Amino acid sequence: MAEGGDAPAGSADDESMVLYGVDDKPPLGQSILLGVQHWMTMVGSTIAIPLVLSGSLGFDAAQTAQLVGTFFVVSGVATLAQTTVGNRYPIVQGGTFSMLGPAIAIIGVLATSDASSTVMMRELQGAIIVAGLVEVAIGYFGLFGRLKKYMGPIVIAVVISLIGLALLSVGQITSATQNWYLAGLTLALIVLFSQYLNARSKVFKLFPVLLGLGAAYLIAVVVSVAGIANVVDLSPVASAPPVRGIVPFQWGMPLFTGSFIVGMLAGMLASAIESFGDYHSVARMAGEGAPNKKRINHGLGMEGIGNVFAGIMGTGNGSTSYTENVGAIGITGVASRYVVQIGAVVMIIVGYVGYFGAFVTTIPDPIVGGLFLAMFAQIVGVGLSQLQHVDMNQNRNVFVVGFGLFAGLSIPQYVANVQASDVSFEAGLAGVPVLGSVLGIPEVASTISIVLGTEIAVGGIAAFVLDNTIPGTKEERGLTAWEEITEDETAFEPFHERYLSDDGSADRTVGDD
Repeated sequence: MAEGGDAPAGSADDESMVLYGVDDKPPLGQSILLGVQHWMTMVGSTIAIPLVLSGSLGFDAAQTAQLVGTFFVVSGVATLAQTTVGNRYPIVQGGTFSMLGPAIAIIGVLATSDASSTVMMRELQGAIIVAGLVEVAIGYFGLFGRLKKYMGPIVIAVVISLIGLALLSVGQITSATQNWYLAGLTLALIVLFSQYLNARSKVFKLFPVLLGLGAAYLIAVVVSVAGIANVVDLSPVASAPPVRGIVPFQWGMPLFTGSFIVGMLAGMLASAIESFGDYHSVARMAGEGAPNKKRINHGLGMEGIGNVFAGIMGTGNGSTSYTENVGAIGITGVASRYVVQIGAVVMIIVGYVGYFGAFVTTIPDPIVGGLFLAMFAQIVGVGLSQLQHVDMNQNRNVFVVGFGLFAGLSIPQYVANVQASDVSFEAGLAGVPVLGSVLGIPEVASTISIVLGTEIAVGGIAAFVLDNTIPGTKEERGLTAWEEITEDETAFEPFHERYLSDDGSADRTVGDD
């Protein structure tokens, strides 16, 4: 959600930065190159989430490769659906860090009962499918559009920042056996290319993550081949199938547990809030007016369908708008919907190539850790950048932001400490006066522990309640700034109105504007 400049959306300053607008169609050959380039800037996040999940699930190399391929396929299909039928913004859909926290919490609960990795995945599938259906209802029934006036930049800033901060303790970063030479090298290269050399060449601007990962990986391979250190094992690539069979319910039929569903719903709501901010940012980067309620509702409804699809395919994670995609548009000046759709097709094809998924699994954990440090820090920064709309000279705003962030980090840590101790969280809730008989019910206690153990849920709820109850003007809260750049209500036509005539027959070709 990084935004460039201070000019309002649709201004000449914004338009001058756009090489290809939303409705532009570069020549096919150029579009293919631009589409591949556009997607390559998001590869870091596309592989980060499945790698975190596979580590938590205890997947072997083959399962991890399958999961990575599944993420690519789901991402491509969901993007085609969003850019064609949903809000029609040039915005990439893919795995979400918002639902990663609840997923890890669910895996942690199941791990205490010695559940297998496939059972864990099936539980995640069920929770994601239900969360997706709820998001479909939220979107297409217009609930989120009605709540738009209550979702200020303060709430969004807290939620998105916590998405990154919640992942501070992933093993690839905090492991006691971490190879900090390799992790540090990866981080240093990414920072070098993205922050210091980005003005020297467009190559550094477009591909800092890939250049950093590639250089570090090459060094790791050389070190391994030379026998200096065994950090890269290429055997999974040699044994990988040429074509990977990615099909619905590939891990088994989904399981549905109430407490897990509630926890995933919290992640879905945080994801929806993040997307709400993404829609505003991508519109500004593309030189368009901020999205109206109708476009927001259709975008979130389609993201819900993407979540259901992700659950059916078995990613163990949901689908949402990529924050990195917004930054890519700002860097490249390519905001063409057509280019993003071409890239989505490439993504689907790559997902079914077995060698690629296997290759990703050979990336050493220290390199992944260096990537995570850069990517998660970027997410935190993107969240805090939303505060540019807010009057931070007002004490109420400073308090809401600070309390939301602190509560979102501290309360889940308390819950984790209780669960790791000899004290039963269920027993503790059962001892609460008056309400203990209800709170102590296993299903209720499990639900509360997952919600309170999810940083984005705690911080987001705290910020939402405080921001809407503590006295403050719309100008101070940043709501007025968003209203001023919102597009006209007639600017967005839903798919069924845009492409279908009154008799139900198609009257336009998708992509024609």
